[in-house]
Amino acid sequence: MQVFHTPHGALRYHDLPGYGVPLLFVHGLGCAASSDFPRVAADPALAGRRRLLLDLLGAGFSDRPDDFAYSVAAHAETVAGLIDHLGLPQLDIVGHSMGGAVAITASSLRPDKVARLVLLEPNLDAGGGVFSRALAAMSEQEFVSRGQRRMARLASREGSPLWAGSLSVSHAPAVHRAAVSLVQGGEPGWRSQLLALSMPRSVVVGERSLPQPALTRLTQDGVAVHVLADAGHAMSEDNPAGLAALLADILEQDHVA
Repeated sequence: MQVFHTPHGALRYHDLPGYGVPLLFVHGLGCAASSDFPRVAADPALAGRRRLLLDLLGAGFSDRPDDFAYSVAAHAETVAGLIDHLGLPQLDIVGHSMGGAVAITASSLRPDKVARLVLLEPNLDAGGGVFSRALAAMSEQEFVSRGQRRMARLASREGSPLWAGSLSVSHAPAVHRAAVSLVQGGEPGWRSQLLALSMPRSVVVGERSLPQPALTRLTQDGVAVHVLADAGHAMSEDNPAGLAALLADILEQDHVA
């Protein structure tokens, strides 16, 4: 595991060796790339590529500073710092859910460094999703004292053991502050930032999540939209092999184009 020391704390990430343009994975709310993406990154469809599995501050193996904002913008600044630290001419980014908003914002900060951007059911607009809205409706103190444990148990009962596990060990203030940020939205908005970017951009929607008009209408704005079969929002858990194959196809198509 590799470490990048930000002004706020240590970011830790798995750096799986390979060739070509590296692929950086950014996880969603209450998740960690170290738990969400190993099966995807290890799939033969992505063999040979250098793959970077990043745990954002407050998640997974990374540090958990109490004085960090944990907003989408703050996370994006740390990702941009990591991009600078790696010293790569270019890299591709895959961002899931909240990580999609982080990836968009980081790409806007370093547009010359991001070759291709793939977003897995990303947050594009203010208002959040069902989970982030419920979480943000609590006070931070309430979430820290009992909300985190309650939501982790609920996730486990509803058949999402991977997410339940990563949520239960995430830094509770980090999860709450990130949820509040998702509800409040970005400035400028993540959708407008996405449309202003010039690199190839793709959005992946899980088949079980359809219909999602807010995502599927992106095709009218020049963003490619793909549907992953046999998957819902937790697509790296539902269909990791299918996701790896789809990512390989998307990135290869963009490279050829």
